[in-house]
Amino acid sequence: MIVLGIILLVVGFLTGIGILWTIGIILAVIGAILWVLGAMGHAVAGRKHYW
Repeated sequence: MIVLGIILLVVGFLTGIGILWTIGIILAVIGAILWVLGAMGHAVAGRKHYW
């Protein structure tokens, strides 16, 4: 999810499409939050680890 967010950020920046930029930021932030929660040992969506 983080990688997809970064890809959308880059594509949105290069093409000037604002919605891709916004979606990329949202996906990157959600991916980072899920990664941190999984690394701390909290169950995320029923999984012990989030990959």
